[in-house]
Amino acid sequence: MPASDATTRFSTRVENYVRYRPAYPPEVIPLLRNECGLRPEHLIADIASGTGIFTRLLLNNGNRVFAVEPNADMRLAGERFLQNDPRLTSLSGTAEATTLPDHSVDFVTAAQAAHWFDRVRARREFVRILKPGGWCALIWNERRTSSTPFLRDYEQLLLTYGTDYENVRHERTTETLPGFFHPSACVERVFAYSQHFDFEALEGRLLSSSYAPLNGHPNHAPMLKELRRIYDLHQSAGRVSFEYNTRVFYGHLD
Repeated sequence: MPASDATTRFSTRVENYVRYRPAYPPEVIPLLRNECGLRPEHLIADIASGTGIFTRLLLNNGNRVFAVEPNADMRLAGERFLQNDPRLTSLSGTAEATTLPDHSVDFVTAAQAAHWFDRVRARREFVRILKPGGWCALIWNERRTSSTPFLRDYEQLLLTYGTDYENVRHERTTETLPGFFHPSACVERVFAYSQHFDFEALEGRLLSSSYAPLNGHPNHAPMLKELRRIYDLHQSAGRVSFEYNTRVFYGHLD
């Protein structure tokens, strides 16, 4: 996918992204502390930081964060969400061209984003901006597709109505991710996470996805009709749940 497509495809989805995308399990930051020696004084480049969901966890840990985001709408939403925290530096840049100086950060992170990167160029850029011995951590919330009847039906909805769902699912990247760290090794840890939705929130969560057709597309109305059907079928006390495996890959890029 051309880089320009990857950086603009969320522009019309910012509000839903802010309101309905999942955060990350509380175990992620302690993992980076215990396994990678993360300390509050470390400088972090959070790449493709979007609306600041993961950036916020890093700021709450006391770190100064360079939030690098190419999409202007997402970047401005992140600045509002993070309320101009004095430890935040918001930058217009990409994974392949961050604008940061050589050897300027202790950690590079990317949450729910690295499947959009040009992996060869991004790795080269990360090596350039990391200090010697620095760490890279790549994180995804990977929605379970078959653990409940609702999630099986939701997966089928995406396969039926999604515009390019099968092509852009991030699992295509995570399956081969150790190659990004090669010749260094990487470690993977997995945590459970979940979200719970009424119908309005479920619809917003669906429409935050780049492959969900928006109003005006011929698949939009039938998709929402099917979403209502499976919600009514599976809801309990007015809620349905997304279950995730949050996958964290971390290592050096020597």
